[in-house]
Amino acid sequence: MRFGDPQAFWLLLLVPLLTLFLLRSFRSRRRALSAFGSPQLIRKLTSATSRVRQGIKSGLVVSGVLFLVLALVRPQLGTQLELVRRRGVDIFIALDTSRSMLAEDILPSRLTRARYEISDLIDRLEGDRVGIVAFAGRSFVVCPLTLDYGAAKLFLETVDTDLISAQGTALEEAIRTAAEAFGSEERKYKVLVLITDGEGHTGDPIEAAEEAAESGVRIYTVGLGTPEGELIPILVDGRTEFLKDREGNIVKTRLDEATLQEVARVSDGAYYRASFGGVGLEQVYDAIAGLEEKDLGSRQYTQYIHRFQWPLAFALLCFVCEALLSDRRRTADSWTGRFQ
Repeated sequence: MRFGDPQAFWLLLLVPLLTLFLLRSFRSRRRALSAFGSPQLIRKLTSATSRVRQGIKSGLVVSGVLFLVLALVRPQLGTQLELVRRRGVDIFIALDTSRSMLAEDILPSRLTRARYEISDLIDRLEGDRVGIVAFAGRSFVVCPLTLDYGAAKLFLETVDTDLISAQGTALEEAIRTAAEAFGSEERKYKVLVLITDGEGHTGDPIEAAEEAAESGVRIYTVGLGTPEGELIPILVDGRTEFLKDREGNIVKTRLDEATLQEVARVSDGAYYRASFGGVGLEQVYDAIAGLEEKDLGSRQYTQYIHRFQWPLAFALLCFVCEALLSDRRRTADSWTGRFQ
């Protein structure tokens, strides 16, 4: 036999404490009655009260507490095998870490808001494997596919604009990196969530998306920013300035929706545009939830059988019997001869 909560055994200290309290209560009551009058008068006045029944009622209370504590320690006796299956899809989240993600048209910044909502998305996953790809001018896998959501969120915290020194928006490379990381075993159950402003991309992301679609990858793109553009704040010697190009002109970052829409279309995915209320990952989650799931593996667990029901039933029985049992003995009325 084993116990699910052995710390609850400390509650057994209540049993002797309760016993001492009841004994002290009986003695105090007896001393109070003795001070009230003569022993003959006290016996006559208390003739209808049964001390035996009072003792039985007290014993039932103590026994009920004892069985209640035994139920709280959750005794477990016997085992059974339980088969647990994990089903879901494989999801890679590719996050843009270029300096344009510092723009504050989505507060507190594009990158910070994206990290917040990616963390919320990971919290909502159930049985889906998740991985993270970071990209700017280059791309690499920050976190491979895993069911350990806590570890994935720890890796997510390391993603910032200093992670990749090469600047730019390598959409093509990010798509290829994620597609290769999925592997080629299956053509279904692969989802790439691409979060970026899409501006200044290099290579041909449309061609990369078509190749990824052929290997079974469905791409959902999330556009961060506005077509009108926003300045990029950076810290220079402790002061906040705006990013400038080589000619000294202030740079504005603009959302390239056309490319992101086409990437989603050719891969049978969908495009979502971020707003002040969020970056669109709730819609992405709803879309993923409707996809066909694969069996990610099964495992047999030895499950111990809980037996707390028996001591709990005895505890309830003791309390009910104590409540129904009267401490008055049956006596005959001297006038009518009837028992009462």
